[in-house]
Formats: sequence, C-alpha cells, structure tokens
Amino acid sequence: MLLEKYSLEIFNPECRPGAMAVHCFAHLDQDVSDALPYLNAVLGGNSYSKDPPSVGFKIHGKLITIHSKKIAVNALKDEEEATKIIEWLKREINTAWENRNNIEPLYEATPQPQVFEILKLLPKSNCKECGQSTCMVFASQVAEGAKGPENCPPLDAKNSRKLTEYLSRFHLYFQL
Repeated sequence: MLLEKYSLEIFNPECRPGAMAVHCFAHLDQDVSDALPYLNAVLGGNSYSKDPPSVGFKIHGKLITIHSKKIAVNALKDEEEATKIIEWLKREINTAWENRNNIEPLYEATPQPQVFEILKLLPKSNCKECGQSTCMVFASQVAEGAKGPENCPPLDAKNSRKLTEYLSRFHLYFQL
C-alpha cells in the first residue's frame, strides 16, 4: 500500500468567508508522486504536470488536485463529504499503484467531454426540469461531471444510454 495515512484540513475559502461550501486539504504522510501518471491513466485527468508532479480532475462538479503530498478538493458540503472523497481517492491511488504493471502511465491531460456533443443528445427543450435555465447550462454541468443523464427527466432511454456511453469514455461518469 502506497498511501496509508493523511490528515484532513477543512476550511472556508478566504475569498468567500460566508460561503456554504467548504474546501479541504488532505496532507499525505506518504509521497504519491510515482503513482500520479498511473492514476491519471485510470481516472483521466483534466490536467497533468510533471514538475511539480500533480494531476487534476473535475469530478461531480468538484475540482480535485493531487500533488505529491497533498490533495485539494473544493466545493464540499461538509467534513463528511470531504472524508468520503479523500478515502475514495486513497483507494484509487493505492489500486493504481498496485496495478501499475498493467497500466500504461499517462504523462499528459486526457481528452474531455465536449459540451456540444452532450447537447446533441439532450432534448433541447429548455424545460428547466433539471433545475437549470437551459439545456446548454445542463450540458456544461454534465461535461464537468456535476450532472448525469439521470438528472434530465425528459431524456429518453435511447439518448440516455448514448450519453452514458459517451461519458464513460472520459472516466467522468462514475460513483464516488
């Protein structure tokens, strides 16, 4: 096991001290630099840096950056959600590291879903049943991983299946 322990720091963003969302840092007791290209290959990072080593993701509307000895996550509801995400990342880091002999490391950002490709599969009715003002706004949230096909009530089964297949190519559409 590469990553065993971490300490969690929960805080309100300085630029918005009254914000409802919190951010967190997980300070890692072990250096995970060597695992980052494998994790990037498995989860499909939005950004990747060799120096200093880091990989970034947009998952379920959250920005997550993993550095050699720190993980940063924004837009969290509370400490419970932070712990859930950090524990998930810990498992993913360790699994990628343990399986590194079977994974081709990736040293660059992976392709990301395109808003217009998502929009093509939506009803384009701007019905607001998803809680968004337009299908374009909803498509943007889907591209960021904050929403999925199940969040569009009028989406028919055929296009829901197509959208799920499209998103699965980007490692974005999965459960934490």
